[in-house]
Amino acid sequence: MSRSLRVLLGVTGGIAAYKSAEIVRRLRGRGHEVRCALTRSAASFVSPLTLEVLTGQAVWQEEYLTPTGSGEEAHITAAAWADILCVAPATANVLGRLALGLADDFLTTTALAFAGPVVVAPAMHSIMWDKPAVQENVEILRRRGVRFVGPIEGPLASGEVGMGRMADPEAIAAAVDEAALPGPLTGRTVVVTAGPTFEPVDPVRFLGNRSSGKMGFALADEAARRGARVMLVAGPVNLPTPPGVERINVTTAREMEETLHRVVPEADLVIMTAAVADFRPSHPAATKIKRERGLPAIELEPNPDILAGLRAVAPRAVLAGFAAETGDLEANARAKLARKGVDFLAANDVSRKDIAFDSDANEVTVFRREGDPVFFPRQSKSDLAGGLLDLFGGTLSS
Repeated sequence: MSRSLRVLLGVTGGIAAYKSAEIVRRLRGRGHEVRCALTRSAASFVSPLTLEVLTGQAVWQEEYLTPTGSGEEAHITAAAWADILCVAPATANVLGRLALGLADDFLTTTALAFAGPVVVAPAMHSIMWDKPAVQENVEILRRRGVRFVGPIEGPLASGEVGMGRMADPEAIAAAVDEAALPGPLTGRTVVVTAGPTFEPVDPVRFLGNRSSGKMGFALADEAARRGARVMLVAGPVNLPTPPGVERINVTTAREMEETLHRVVPEADLVIMTAAVADFRPSHPAATKIKRERGLPAIELEPNPDILAGLRAVAPRAVLAGFAAETGDLEANARAKLARKGVDFLAANDVSRKDIAFDSDANEVTVFRREGDPVFFPRQSKSDLAGGLLDLFGGTLSS
């Protein structure tokens, strides 16, 4: 790493705190300036004097004012000084406080005042790591752009073996370097569609589908993490906008098509995960259709094939489509790949309950215009988003 960083290392009260000395050594070996902030409980596991000697800097603990006598608030000074905040180990307690925005000690107050990249290295017993409350806090922090390194599986302080061991100091130091580098999609524009479309039958009813939007939102989130300018064209879903993402809400297929034709000409990569309704009522009723009037006849007409029409409006972009199938996945996907004129077609079998629309996991096979298919086994949609962007982004011209 050519650039020297100012790293604020937050150390919290877990047994893995003894490894903070080695983290300091690895960071300084990479040419970085390091200062440490210890919570009260961390000082029971590692001596502040040890970290002061290793960093060559005074260790922040619970000071409110800086010791210079200038009246400066120490947490504001620390937040302004640092290029990167790294919390290692990060206990379940501190993850919860960071997720909630609590500021009841020096470290969390500084974190709340800090505007740069944040890296956390969780460490706790595997039972604690697996608790829904902890995982919800992790997901909240991920959505805010916090980078996680670990935990890993290995021997725990209890003598058991499981997931929850803090990542190795070298991996933590590498993650700090990576957080400071421009992302692989920096300077690129990525357009993602997500969710269903709703086609009105009358003012209170619609034709739609079961798409949750989760896969598209995960891809938009990951693309933003990688430095891209991301425009997310979202159908009617109740999901929070990922940090750093420009969101445009639409309802119908025609609204989505109109929006895309406006934004994709400047795109480098277009990822169409939206489940666009194939048909719409030809003549939506102006008032609510009443049961008492008998069974209505609803005439349907085709919606535009948005994906097939994108090549004409985005000739230079890499185009990736998604296909939700319920049978004969390969034949249907290959046919769509050729018919739609896209570079990639990711197909999954939504008849399987473990990867159905509302699932947090997915399993896809990506068929390519050039090259053999790539299979991604069942995994979380956030993890899958990373693998898919590696594949899609790898074809962008330099």
